[in-house]
Amino acid sequence: MNAPSACGRSRHRRSPVAGTVAVVDGPPAVADAAGRHVVLVVWLGARQAVSGTITPGELVAFYGYSAFLMIPLRTVTEYANKLIRGRVSARRVCNVLALEPATREPVDPATPPPIGSELTDRRSGLRVRPGLLTAVVSDQPDDSALLADRLGMAAAETDDDVRLGGTPLTRLRPTDVRRRIVVSDTGATLLSGPLGDRLDVTGRGDVASALATASAEDVLAALPEGLRTEVAERGREFSGGQRQRLVLARALAADPEILVLVEPTSAVDAHTEARIAGRLRDHRAGRTTVVTTSSPLVLDVADEVALLAGGRVVAVGTHVELLRSRADYRSVVTRQSDDEAAAAVVP
Repeated sequence: MNAPSACGRSRHRRSPVAGTVAVVDGPPAVADAAGRHVVLVVWLGARQAVSGTITPGELVAFYGYSAFLMIPLRTVTEYANKLIRGRVSARRVCNVLALEPATREPVDPATPPPIGSELTDRRSGLRVRPGLLTAVVSDQPDDSALLADRLGMAAAETDDDVRLGGTPLTRLRPTDVRRRIVVSDTGATLLSGPLGDRLDVTGRGDVASALATASAEDVLAALPEGLRTEVAERGREFSGGQRQRLVLARALAADPEILVLVEPTSAVDAHTEARIAGRLRDHRAGRTTVVTTSSPLVLDVADEVALLAGGRVVAVGTHVELLRSRADYRSVVTRQSDDEAAAAVVP
C-alpha cells in the first residue's frame, strides 16, 4: 500500500525545471524553437562536461536557465499574437460600426397604407395583387433577385419605384416596411442558438405549421432535443436542402402581410418540392405572396405568373397560359424545344 502512495507523492513533487518544461504548450513554432534551444544547450554543455571544461552541476544549472527562459519567450510571443488578433478584430468592429444604413428614416414619413394594398414596382412593371400567390420567372435569375430586394426595400439603392398602395416605400418608416414585407432570399442563413428561437423570430409564430408547410418535419424529428436543439454557426450541421427548408419555415412563421420568397425550393428534390408547393399555396391562402422561381411545380400552383425579360415584365398569366403562348417562357421553364413544350401542354 505504501508503494502507490510514494509514487503519487513523487508525481506531485517533480522538480521545478520539469514543471517548467511541461508548461510550454504555446504555439508550435515557439515550442519548436525553445526545444531546439534546450537541445543545443544540453549538447554543448555535455561536450564541455565530458572534456572537463565545466562540471556536471554547471551543466544542470545551464539547463535550468534555458528551461526557465522558455516562459518569458512564450509570454512575449503570445502577447504579440493576441495584440495582432485584437487589432484585426477591432478593425472589423469599427468597419461594422461605420456602415451607413441602406435605408434611412424619411424626414416626413407618410401614413402607412391600409392592409391589403397593392404592391407595385414601376421599374419592372410588376403588379402584385393582394391576396394572391404571384410567381416571377426571369431569363436572368439576378434580375428576379434584384426585384425581390427592391420589393422589400433591401436593395443597395432605393428609389420611389416600389409603392405600397400608391405610397413609395421610401416615404414609409423602415420598421413599418419590415413588419409588413418580409423577403427571404437564397443568402439567408440560420444564426446560432436554440432552433425554436431562430425559427420564431416574432415570438408569436406557429412554428409547427410553418415546419409542416416547408416539409421540414423530418429535419425536426432527427434532432434529439427538437426545437431546443442548439444550432451551430450558420446552421452548418444541416445539409443545403435542410437549411433551405428551415429558412423557409422561419419566413412562414413570421406570417407577414406580404411574403417574398427567392428560389425557396432550389435545393430540394422534386417530391419535396411538390409537397412544399401545394402546402405553400394553402398556408398563404388569402395573403399576398411573391415567389421568384423557374420550377414548374411551384409555377403551376401560382395564381399569377409574371415573366421578366431584360428586367421588365413582358407577360402575365397562369402557368398553362404562358406555356401555350410564350416561347421564351417555355425555354426558361421547361428547357425543351418549342414543339416538345407545346405538345406537353394539356389543351
